[in-house]
Amino acid sequence: MTRRVLLLVLLIIANIRPVWAQMPLEDKFFDSNGVRIRYVEAGRGDPVVLIHGGVGNLDMMWREARVLETLARDFHVIAFDVRGHGKSDKPHGVASYRIENVEDVRRLLDHVRIRRAHIVGYSMGGHIAAKFSAVNPARVLTATFGGSGAWSPEFERLLRETAESLERGDGLRPLLATTLAMPDGRRPSREDLDAQSRRALASNDPLALAGAIRGVIESHASPVELRALPMPLLAIVGSADPRIDSVEALKRIKPDLKVVSIEGATHMGATGAQGRPEFVAALREFFVAHPSGQDSER
Repeated sequence: MTRRVLLLVLLIIANIRPVWAQMPLEDKFFDSNGVRIRYVEAGRGDPVVLIHGGVGNLDMMWREARVLETLARDFHVIAFDVRGHGKSDKPHGVASYRIENVEDVRRLLDHVRIRRAHIVGYSMGGHIAAKFSAVNPARVLTATFGGSGAWSPEFERLLRETAESLERGDGLRPLLATTLAMPDGRRPSREDLDAQSRRALASNDPLALAGAIRGVIESHASPVELRALPMPLLAIVGSADPRIDSVEALKRIKPDLKVVSIEGATHMGATGAQGRPEFVAALREFFVAHPSGQDSER
């Protein structure tokens, strides 16, 4: 090979980007019992459904952290905006949520013609994933709970306070006070909480968020349902996440739960667990250990 040809080859290699990084993701929509739900999909292989946390959306949680694109190297990944969030419809009132949050996952699988998938939920999405796995176990290859675990009365009180705060126009301060981590490690001040709440609500509807929160309160999986889950289970949580107690509680209910703790990771923001490379590495290892076989693809 001449020096000129070698130089040309090296230049070509240097400018090749992975297919998953080049992939434009088209916004798609489907009707879920009268509510328009936005989703995207990428990659080939065993199906993976990603369910983001409260106040977020698929871009904020899964694309900015490169979770979706990285998993799409090896899997068929589908992520959607939970109703009340992102580009999905934002109905008001708890009646539009409740079990509808869970049914949206089933209808999405039906829409894309997938029988079974790895179901991954983070925070609020983790509780949706747990309930979906309880009522539709035949549709679930594995279930993963990021930054979430067993329900508790304390967590329910926090969510009720947050829903009430949103309904009276006072923002997300109760929830953020327990989940927001400041870059310098200090506790967030009232001004920090109010500023973050304003940023979050700039692209969200407070009454829709309140409905979504109340819906999860009324449809979360009970300890009996969690104990009966038949599929392989994984929990991924940051060592600095205040929700780590709920993961420990879930481990007591389900001793066979696999737990991955990410050292120093918090619940959300730049230091949140889902933004760390250990998060997607744990997912990939878990999925590879529990392949679908031939019956879960379209």
